[in-house]
Amino acid sequence: MRLASKIFLTSALVIVVLAGVGVLSLFAVDRLVGVNREIATRTLPALRLTASAREGIAPLMRLEARAVVLSDARYATAWTEAAERVAHDLERLTEYAQSRWEALHLREARVAFDGYRRVVAEEQALLRRGDRKGAVSMTDVDARAFAEEVQDSLDGLMVATHTRVLAAQAEAARLEARTWTMVLVALGTAVGLALLGTAVIAQRMTRSLALLSSATAEVAEGAFREPIAIESRDEIGALARSFNSMARQLHQMEETKREFFETVSHELRSPLTSIRGAADLLREGIPGPLTGKQERLMCIISQSSERLLRLVNQILEMSRLRSGLVGLDRKPLDLAWLVDQVVEELHPRAKEAGVTLEREHFGSNFAYLGDAERLHQLVVNLGANAIRFTPRGGRVVVRLIDEGGEFELQVEDTGVGIPADALPHIFDAYRQAHRQRGGTGLGLAIVRGVADAHGGRVTVESQAGKGSRFTVLLPRSRADVAQSGGSCSVRCGAGGLTEGP
Repeated sequence: MRLASKIFLTSALVIVVLAGVGVLSLFAVDRLVGVNREIATRTLPALRLTASAREGIAPLMRLEARAVVLSDARYATAWTEAAERVAHDLERLTEYAQSRWEALHLREARVAFDGYRRVVAEEQALLRRGDRKGAVSMTDVDARAFAEEVQDSLDGLMVATHTRVLAAQAEAARLEARTWTMVLVALGTAVGLALLGTAVIAQRMTRSLALLSSATAEVAEGAFREPIAIESRDEIGALARSFNSMARQLHQMEETKREFFETVSHELRSPLTSIRGAADLLREGIPGPLTGKQERLMCIISQSSERLLRLVNQILEMSRLRSGLVGLDRKPLDLAWLVDQVVEELHPRAKEAGVTLEREHFGSNFAYLGDAERLHQLVVNLGANAIRFTPRGGRVVVRLIDEGGEFELQVEDTGVGIPADALPHIFDAYRQAHRQRGGTGLGLAIVRGVADAHGGRVTVESQAGKGSRFTVLLPRSRADVAQSGGSCSVRCGAGGLTEGP
């Protein structure tokens, strides 16, 4: 599945959850609005009509009593009008009665009111016949009983209506609480799904990108490992497949280049050795004496063939180091003695360049298990580099320090230094910080290869115009031969050997 599809599905899932929350919220709002509308449009008018009808019973009873006692037709007419209003209110209440109890109380109130009206009609008939006593008796007994029954029924109607309102409000409150609960749960679920989906996608992306970054760094350093495992079919999987293809092609190119250099170097090594040998024989006068001019030309031939042979040997050595085919001939040796030998070997070159060459030893035990020939080459490359890039009158120090768990070999100079932008690549093969000063660009690459082969590492500190310090750290193994002795500092300058405290 493509990365865009994964992100879309995660977003769609969150949107669906949020849409469900919206639908539930709309339903709850509609229910709450319905309850409020019912209270406003039905319950409140019903309560007002019920209260109006109940309050109208007492005036009716007073009008009835006056009409009977005073035999005044005006009170009878007023009672009739008031009774019509109460009857109208009771009729309208039939539209608002919703519950079973409301309908029951309203029916009882209407029946009682109809009975009350019949009693009053009978009273009026008795009055017209002149039976005032009978009319008064009916007013005090029958009419009052029906009127009180109407009032009691209307009271019951008001209680039933109020109970229904409270029930509706309670239901609305429960609905509101459920709605808030569902909204919060749904929002929490949506946020959780969004975070989970984002975390899963981000974790897979960052894990894949970290793997790609690590593999890219290894390829940049020239280390070609196994292809990256591809677990997905999205854009990152496509990127990993492209990276594997690129790494495979780079590896093939590197192998082709290495084979080419090895082949060319092997092909050049034999004739160069023959040329150098023939030149040496001619210079020694074996075939016959040479003139001065011929001797100078033979010297040029010999030096040039020596440089070419050294270059060929460096290319072969670099190819073996980079391919991991170097087999170290580890033997017990004294690093201090090895460094002294290299300093003595480089002393003529330093004297010719006008550079002071010194050595310093700090420690007492310099026994080490390593390949003497390759370590000799390492120190020579660092020392020769320092001498070549140090101007006349400068100083080069080869310093060996026993750090207990490892040896620290420092080659420090007061030369031209290395530009800051060249430092990250100073140990790469065929890379030079100062091409105008000559060299092949392989010396420092061989230094790093030899240090790596011994399980060590090499670092550099430099400041343009002030000099450089290369440090090789070689770990001491348990197989190193232990030696004892006092701590000393030995210096060898242009004037010979000196031993310090």
